Amino acid sequence: MPVHHSWPLYERDRFFELGQLHGNEMLDPVPDLDDVVAPVRPARLGQWECDLTDDDRLSWSDEVYDIFGIPRGVAVARHEAVALYTEGSRAAMEKLRAYAIRHRRGFTLDVEIKPARAPRRWMRLIAAPVCAGDDVVRLQGLKFIVPGSIGPEF
Repeated sequence: MPVHHSWPLYERDRFFELGQLHGNEMLDPVPDLDDVVAPVRPARLGQWECDLTDDDRLSWSDEVYDIFGIPRGVAVARHEAVALYTEGSRAAMEKLRAYAIRHRRGFTLDVEIKPARAPRRWMRLIAAPVCAGDDVVRLQGLKFIVPGSIGPEF
Protein backbone atom coordinates (compact mmCIF):
# COMPACT_ATOMS: atom_id res chain seq x y z
CA MET A 1 0.00 0.00 0.00
CA PRO A 2 1.42 3.42 -0.92
CA VAL A 3 2.55 5.78 1.80
CA HIS A 4 0.58 8.97 2.27
CA HIS A 5 0.39 11.24 5.24
CA SER A 6 0.78 14.81 6.41
CA TRP A 7 3.09 15.94 9.21
CA PRO A 8 3.85 19.18 11.08
CA LEU A 9 6.83 21.29 10.01
CA TYR A 10 8.60 20.81 13.32
CA GLU A 11 9.03 17.14 12.28
CA ARG A 12 10.68 18.11 8.96
CA ASP A 13 14.16 16.85 9.82
CA ARG A 14 12.79 13.55 11.07
CA PHE A 15 10.85 12.76 7.89
CA PHE A 16 13.54 13.89 5.49
CA GLU A 17 16.10 11.84 7.42
CA LEU A 18 13.84 8.77 7.53
CA GLY A 19 13.22 8.97 3.82
CA GLN A 20 16.93 8.57 3.27
CA LEU A 21 17.93 6.26 6.10
CA HIS A 22 15.39 3.54 5.56
CA GLY A 23 16.19 2.81 1.95
CA ASN A 24 12.73 3.87 0.80
CA GLU A 25 10.89 1.42 3.06
CA MET A 26 7.41 2.22 4.31
CA LEU A 27 7.40 5.14 6.71
CA ASP A 28 4.12 4.09 8.36
CA PRO A 29 4.55 3.09 11.07
CA VAL A 30 7.74 5.04 11.62
CA PRO A 31 10.40 2.66 12.93
CA ASP A 32 12.51 3.58 15.89
CA LEU A 33 15.81 5.05 14.68
CA ASP A 34 17.64 2.82 17.15
CA ASP A 35 16.47 -0.18 15.10
CA VAL A 36 18.32 1.02 12.00
CA VAL A 37 21.48 -1.06 11.71
CA ALA A 38 22.97 0.06 8.41
CA PRO A 39 21.62 3.35 7.04
CA VAL A 40 21.33 3.30 3.26
CA ARG A 41 20.68 6.25 0.97
CA PRO A 42 18.54 5.60 -2.07
CA ALA A 43 20.69 5.23 -5.19
CA ARG A 44 18.83 8.04 -6.96
CA LEU A 45 17.75 10.52 -4.32
CA GLY A 46 16.61 13.72 -6.03
CA GLN A 47 16.07 17.16 -4.57
CA TRP A 48 13.42 19.53 -5.87
CA GLU A 49 11.88 22.91 -5.19
CA CYS A 50 8.76 24.73 -6.37
CA ASP A 51 8.85 28.53 -6.01
CA LEU A 52 5.29 29.64 -5.26
CA THR A 53 6.22 33.33 -5.68
CA ASP A 54 7.54 32.78 -9.22
CA ASP A 55 4.65 31.09 -11.08
CA ASP A 56 5.40 27.66 -9.51
CA ARG A 57 8.89 27.59 -11.05
CA LEU A 58 10.53 24.19 -10.56
CA SER A 59 14.16 23.53 -9.69
CA TRP A 60 15.31 19.92 -9.92
CA SER A 61 18.51 18.02 -9.23
CA ASP A 62 19.77 15.74 -12.01
CA GLU A 63 18.25 12.72 -10.25
CA VAL A 64 14.74 14.16 -10.50
CA TYR A 65 15.18 14.67 -14.25
CA ASP A 66 16.24 11.02 -14.47
CA ILE A 67 13.25 9.83 -12.43
CA PHE A 68 10.87 11.65 -14.81
CA GLY A 69 12.78 10.57 -17.93
CA ILE A 70 13.41 14.17 -19.00
CA PRO A 71 16.79 15.39 -20.29
CA ARG A 72 18.75 17.08 -17.53
CA GLY A 73 18.63 20.86 -17.41
CA VAL A 74 15.51 21.27 -19.56
CA ALA A 75 13.09 23.89 -18.22
CA VAL A 76 10.00 22.02 -17.04
CA ALA A 77 6.78 23.84 -16.21
CA ARG A 78 4.87 22.46 -13.24
CA HIS A 79 1.85 21.54 -15.37
CA GLU A 80 4.14 19.46 -17.61
CA ALA A 81 5.58 17.55 -14.64
CA VAL A 82 2.15 17.03 -13.06
CA ALA A 83 0.88 15.60 -16.37
CA LEU A 84 3.35 12.71 -15.89
CA TYR A 85 1.51 11.53 -12.74
CA THR A 86 -1.24 8.94 -13.18
CA GLU A 87 -4.70 10.36 -12.60
CA GLY A 88 -5.21 8.97 -9.07
CA SER A 89 -1.71 9.91 -7.96
CA ARG A 90 -2.05 13.41 -9.41
CA ALA A 91 -5.31 13.97 -7.52
CA ALA A 92 -3.82 12.76 -4.23
CA MET A 93 -0.67 14.87 -4.70
CA GLU A 94 -2.63 18.03 -5.55
CA LYS A 95 -4.86 17.54 -2.50
CA LEU A 96 -1.92 17.08 -0.12
CA ARG A 97 -0.01 19.94 -1.78
CA ALA A 98 -2.91 22.36 -1.25
CA TYR A 99 -3.30 21.17 2.35
CA ALA A 100 0.45 21.59 2.95
CA ILE A 101 0.39 25.17 1.67
CA ARG A 102 -2.79 26.12 3.50
CA HIS A 103 -1.84 24.54 6.85
CA ARG A 104 1.98 24.72 6.69
CA ARG A 105 2.44 20.97 6.92
CA GLY A 106 4.83 18.63 5.20
CA PHE A 107 3.70 15.45 3.52
CA THR A 108 4.94 12.11 2.29
CA LEU A 109 3.21 10.39 -0.62
CA ASP A 110 3.91 7.50 -2.96
CA VAL A 111 2.76 8.38 -6.48
CA GLU A 112 2.69 6.46 -9.73
CA ILE A 113 4.29 8.32 -12.62
CA LYS A 114 4.51 7.77 -16.36
CA PRO A 115 7.98 9.12 -17.21
CA ALA A 116 8.57 10.68 -20.61
CA ARG A 117 11.05 8.03 -21.78
CA ALA A 118 10.91 5.25 -19.20
CA PRO A 119 8.50 2.63 -17.82
CA ARG A 120 5.82 3.51 -15.26
CA ARG A 121 7.10 3.55 -11.70
CA TRP A 122 6.26 4.50 -8.15
CA MET A 123 8.03 7.50 -6.70
CA ARG A 124 8.17 8.59 -3.07
CA LEU A 125 7.57 12.32 -2.73
CA ILE A 126 8.58 14.05 0.51
CA ALA A 127 7.62 17.72 0.63
CA ALA A 128 7.70 20.57 3.11
CA PRO A 129 6.70 24.21 2.83
CA VAL A 130 9.24 26.99 3.32
CA CYS A 131 7.76 30.03 5.04
CA ALA A 132 8.71 33.71 4.98
CA GLY A 133 6.82 35.31 7.80
CA ASP A 134 3.20 34.22 7.52
CA ASP A 135 3.48 33.17 3.88
CA VAL A 136 4.46 29.85 2.33
CA VAL A 137 6.85 30.86 -0.45
CA ARG A 138 8.23 27.51 -1.61
CA LEU A 139 7.76 23.80 -1.37
CA GLN A 140 10.88 21.70 -1.34
CA GLY A 141 11.81 18.14 -0.75
CA LEU A 142 13.02 14.80 -2.00
CA LYS A 143 11.91 12.37 -4.69
CA PHE A 144 13.09 8.82 -5.24
CA ILE A 145 11.97 5.59 -6.82
CA VAL A 146 10.18 3.13 -4.54
CA PRO A 147 12.22 -0.12 -4.64
CA GLY A 148 10.73 -2.89 -6.70
CA SER A 149 8.47 -0.55 -8.69
CA ILE A 150 10.62 -0.84 -11.82
CA GLY A 151 13.36 -3.12 -13.09
CA PRO A 152 16.89 -3.24 -11.63
CA GLU A 153 18.28 -1.03 -14.41
CA PHE A 154 17.29 2.17 -12.59
